[in-house]
Amino acid sequence: MAGVFGFCGSPSLLIAILLFTGTVVPSLSNVPNADPLWGYFSAVAGQDGQIDTRELQRALTASGIAGSYQSFSKATCKVLILMLDHDRSGMMGFNEFKELWNVLNQWKASFLTTDRDRSGTLEPHELHHALLNFGYNLSPNALGAIIRRFAVNGRISLDDYILCSIRLRTVTDHFKMRDTSRNGHANFQYDDFIQVVMSV
Repeated sequence: MAGVFGFCGSPSLLIAILLFTGTVVPSLSNVPNADPLWGYFSAVAGQDGQIDTRELQRALTASGIAGSYQSFSKATCKVLILMLDHDRSGMMGFNEFKELWNVLNQWKASFLTTDRDRSGTLEPHELHHALLNFGYNLSPNALGAIIRRFAVNGRISLDDYILCSIRLRTVTDHFKMRDTSRNGHANFQYDDFIQVVMSV
C-alpha cells in the first residue's frame, strides 16, 4: 500500500484502483477520506483496519509528528497502544489513532513550551514545570524517581517524556478509580496492583 500513501487523486478513483489491484477496501461509508490522518494510518494498517506496535511506529515516523526529534521508539509505541487498548487486543483502530494524535500533540506542545533553553531535552526543573502544567504535583522524591528512570545524563528526550507522560497518566487514572473518597488514598489488592503497574 506504499503507493496509496502519496495518492493525490479523487477518493473514488483511489477505491477503483484498490479494487482493481485486489486490495481489500473497507466500505465507502467507513473510509474517512477527508481526514488527513487517514493516509498515515491506512498506509500501514492491515486488512482488518488495525495497526500493531511496528505499524504505529512507521505511521508516526511518516507523519513527522516527532519533528526534528528522534523518532518514537518501539517501547513508546507499545505503551501508546496499551494506553488506548480498551479491548486488550494489542492493536489500534483509526479512531484510537486520532485520539492518540491529539494526545501526542498536547504532550509535544508541553515539551516545546517547557524546553525554554531550546536544548531539545528537558532538564529536571523543566520537567517539574511540565508535569505541574498537567496537574501532577509530585514530591521531590517522586520527581527524582522519574528523572532516574527516564533521564539520560540528567536530560529527558521527547520520546522519554512521552513515555513518562503515558505511564503517569495510566497509573494516575487507575489510582483515581480506586480513590473513591478523593482523599489521595487508594486500596489495591496485590494482583490488581501488579496488573496496573505491569500494563505500562
